[in-house]
Amino acid sequence: MVARLVIAAPSSGAGKTTVATGLMAAFAGRGLAVSPHKVGPDYIDPGYHALATGRPGRNLDAYMCGTGLVAPLFEHGARGCDLAVVEGVMGLYDGAADQGELASTAQVSKLLKAPVVLVVDASSQSRSVAALVHGFASWDPEVRIGGVILNKVATDRHEHLLREALGESGVPVLGVLRRAPAVATPSRHLGLVPVAERQAAAVAAVAAQAEQVRAGCDLEALLSLARSAPELHCEPWEPHGSWAGVPRGGGGTPGRSPGEGGHDPTTGPQTVDEPGHRPLVAVAGGAAFTFSYAEHTELLRAAGAEVVTFDPLRDEALPEGTSGLVIGGGFPEMYGEQLSANEPLRKAVAALAATGAPIAAECAGLLYLARSLDGTPMCGVLDADARMSERLTLGYRDAVAVSDSVLAPAGARMRGHEFHRTVIEPGAGAAAAWGLRQPERRVEGFVQGGVHASYVHTHWAGSPEAAARFVEHCR
Repeated sequence: MVARLVIAAPSSGAGKTTVATGLMAAFAGRGLAVSPHKVGPDYIDPGYHALATGRPGRNLDAYMCGTGLVAPLFEHGARGCDLAVVEGVMGLYDGAADQGELASTAQVSKLLKAPVVLVVDASSQSRSVAALVHGFASWDPEVRIGGVILNKVATDRHEHLLREALGESGVPVLGVLRRAPAVATPSRHLGLVPVAERQAAAVAAVAAQAEQVRAGCDLEALLSLARSAPELHCEPWEPHGSWAGVPRGGGGTPGRSPGEGGHDPTTGPQTVDEPGHRPLVAVAGGAAFTFSYAEHTELLRAAGAEVVTFDPLRDEALPEGTSGLVIGGGFPEMYGEQLSANEPLRKAVAALAATGAPIAAECAGLLYLARSLDGTPMCGVLDADARMSERLTLGYRDAVAVSDSVLAPAGARMRGHEFHRTVIEPGAGAAAAWGLRQPERRVEGFVQGGVHASYVHTHWAGSPEAAARFVEHCR
């Protein structure tokens, strides 16, 4: 059994990331093996979690992967660890729009049978904090709020008033944190600046967060609370043959959305790992392409691929022997000039696409394959041009494959997420990638030869046959 805590808050901006990352680093500094997790689709926070713990940050997304996979994916990531810390998303009870509690931190806490620690921004309140905490603690009896960490507390007098008020609530105060500029992490148009772009500054920020938590939180009480979580009684998720082993209610088979049933073992190719038959899949990384889920690489390898990471900002050629290419999300708009200046790699990507080799591109990858980004030449694989926009496109997506592709047959349903401040014109090719059903009906993305390029981020643990299909096309 892995001891575990969920770090939640009444709303965004209360300090969940600072507290969760600080706790991870503080406990890791005591010699514990700490498993880091994040509720929802966010890619950036897990980078800080990985820096704090030395382990991959993993997402737990009940919308994209299905409720039945939350606990198995947790067990997979936390295997062999002493403690798991799960950072929530938005407010405790906020989830997918118009879907009730689906994908909320509260739902994940229940699926994990994990106690919740509520981080409260106390900067503009005193006695009212008790009413706030009481409301959150009593809203859903199945959600166990085991304690409160008060953040942005101004003075000793302020702390006294807050503790006095909460003494009547029955919810213990497990930490009090003052304002500390050193723990701040800079943000921009899509949230925090990723670790890969800050390096030494990110290391210093995580160290400061750990010190703040050590000084202001009762680590022994928090660890005791984490150890009070009961056993989960589920098998860890495994990437090998995972399309045949997803529990009822998890993942998405072709023609079926996550939550509508388990995977059919007859869909998708079987795992092949024969000597001499391991196609090489190149995965874009580096500062411009930091958005990826750890399970994607694990699924590609389980399906028989050799996976090699390359950096489009630095490498002038694809890895030798590349059979397929995966270009995930990130911030190409921050590195447009550098990406464009690497003309040898742009030509290599275009040449690979011309052979019909499988290429899966999401969001940043879509922009990189376009003809241009803000007027700067990109790879030119797609007859489309991208530019920055003032409008934020954000939300979960229920997608249906419009065209047969290297990821899915036409008609297959997958769930994903969009998060960008760019537009591409045209928004879809002659053969579109996805038909989206909310918030408005539209088609988007491009299927062209072996290329599947789209704004929609997907989590392949929810539809692992996509990884198997991709590797089979590489082969």
